[in-house]
Amino acid sequence: MAESVTRLIERLEGEAAADREPAATPDVGIVMGSDSDLDVMAGAHDAFAQLGFAEQTDFNNPPDARFTYETYVVSAHRTPQLMATYADTAAERGIEIIIAGAGGKSADLPNMTASFAYPLPVIGVPVQEKSVDSVIGMPTGAPLVAVDAGKSFNAALSAVQFLARSYPELADELDAYHHELRQAVGDVSRELHDRGTAAFRADRAGGQ
Repeated sequence: MAESVTRLIERLEGEAAADREPAATPDVGIVMGSDSDLDVMAGAHDAFAQLGFAEQTDFNNPPDARFTYETYVVSAHRTPQLMATYADTAAERGIEIIIAGAGGKSADLPNMTASFAYPLPVIGVPVQEKSVDSVIGMPTGAPLVAVDAGKSFNAALSAVQFLARSYPELADELDAYHHELRQAVGDVSRELHDRGTAAFRADRAGGQ
């Protein structure tokens, strides 16, 4: 096994053995099969930022934010031991839900992560359209929640919805986010009507 993979496995096992308060550990784990998936999976990071989460990059030195997430590259095909260790130790390390993204026709990371992490919930993100069938193709008794191809932003929102059942302050964050969405629609609708379609489209084209 590659030395770098061995070190990561040892890190995860060490974190699982540590006795940490839930507030000091990541609440959500984001994993992807390759760093080439990051452009798509960055949508989840954007959603978490909007909802007040911070990225935790040091297990021993958590950020000040109450709610955090972590990010790893964990390949189901190239580093299966690392994938299994990540999923096996997630709950012990304080993770409450995992978002797993993978691309290609053999996008097995979300499925295998869900199998190893059970009963911890896993949300699968097909990074490409051709990945959808692989991600959603779990047999009965092996649950995996999934979003549409590329919709990692929605995956993060769903993760926060899960957490909000235990943390009311997250429900408040979700309500505030949806209020902003509704406000934006109302603003656009009023401007479109009041200014007229031609002027609205002209201004929008000029801003591109």
